[in-house]
Amino acid sequence: MAFGNGSSVTEFILLGLTDQPDLQLPLFFLFLVMYMVTQLGNLSLITLIGLNSHLHSPMYFFLLNLSFIDICYSSVFTPKMLMNFLSKKNIISYMGCMTQFCFFCFFVISECYVLTSMAYDRYVAICNPLLYNAAMSPKVCASLMLGSYLMAFSSSMVHTGCLLRLTFCDANTINHYFCDVFPLLQLSCTSTRVNELVEYIVAGINIIFPCITIFVSYGFIISSILHISSIEGRSKAFSTCSSHIIAVSLFFGSCAFMYLQPSSAGSVDVGKISSVFYTSVAPMMNPIIYSLRNKDVKLALRMTLSRRKF
Repeated sequence: MAFGNGSSVTEFILLGLTDQPDLQLPLFFLFLVMYMVTQLGNLSLITLIGLNSHLHSPMYFFLLNLSFIDICYSSVFTPKMLMNFLSKKNIISYMGCMTQFCFFCFFVISECYVLTSMAYDRYVAICNPLLYNAAMSPKVCASLMLGSYLMAFSSSMVHTGCLLRLTFCDANTINHYFCDVFPLLQLSCTSTRVNELVEYIVAGINIIFPCITIFVSYGFIISSILHISSIEGRSKAFSTCSSHIIAVSLFFGSCAFMYLQPSSAGSVDVGKISSVFYTSVAPMMNPIIYSLRNKDVKLALRMTLSRRKF
């Protein structure tokens, strides 16, 4: 049975994270725990933000969206990966693979722009505090989020559309634990030059542009903090940014390492390890980073728990 793009492949085989049988069960429990922590942590953060009015501010509006994206994002491939750890033959259909890739692109690019919006929010709060309410009005925040989702949707459609034009003849074994672009390009029996060009353009726009925006924002932020005379004031200003810096470094560092390098078999093997950080570790760590280092979230948690007691 052939598809509309002329491909004779109706299903792919995922090699997974490793081919060593002794590691399959330990990895299953490891990623199961990580997935449960990710879902519980992000759901808890969404609930806290929704229930506590003092968290109804632009920063927590973006954080709520980040948690929502992380819940959906980790659910795109983790359940399938967990099933594959216990299966002898890890099969995914052609359309299932393309659908997984499409949603993966949408959520990963959405996260790039939400993190960028959060950096802009911190820039305005520290560098222009008197204009904060006007610059970060509900309308502006909603526009930033709408723009983030639109950029993610358009990039995802372009990227997936380019994959659908490829022909897969006989080879159908994907050297990865989910349907990512580089392993799929290596299986194509037609030219992938256009796809590789699109990959670098899309990755460049959605990784480099947000990174530049974040670096510039934090350049101004650091400059403003250094002009604060009191040590206590500097410490407070740094503490409001430290969580975001950690989250950005973890997410963008692993993404850049994976997608801004030449495509090769070696890069895919190394990329599988790198991709664990932005597909599993980052969504799990975000609620931990933002809650453990945030006094407002801790206060909201205490208030919520105290209300439940009564």
